[in-house]
Amino acid sequence: MVALSGPEFAAQRMAGRVLAPPGADIVLAEWTAEGAPGGQPRYQAPLHRHGEDEAWYVLSGTLTVRMGNNDIRVPAGGAALVPGGIAHTYWNPGAEPARYLLVMGARTYGLIQALHATADRDRDATRALFQEFGAELLD
Repeated sequence: MVALSGPEFAAQRMAGRVLAPPGADIVLAEWTAEGAPGGQPRYQAPLHRHGEDEAWYVLSGTLTVRMGNNDIRVPAGGAALVPGGIAHTYWNPGAEPARYLLVMGARTYGLIQALHATADRDRDATRALFQEFGAELLD
């Protein structure tokens, strides 16, 4: 993940990067989700909830966003928004990679960075890390 910052951040192409200027309340990331055709969903995040809103805009391919008990299929050109406090996760149900923009709060982005930086993937350690960032890991 490459974070864009400084006065030039607004003019750069996203192309797999993260727009996270210091002090910003929201973060914009362009990411890719590999597909898992015909199999179990390959979740991009475990089922969780936090107080910040989170939104996806699909550039190519398709994502499925689970919001509470509802699975919402989001094709290219579509968007989904999960309000803070609602349990959610998401995955790519197709065979081809899906490119998307993810809009999230700065605290949620901090959690993602912490998860990627830790070597301890034990469920209890992961649950504690979620709690540290004001989120709840759900089973």
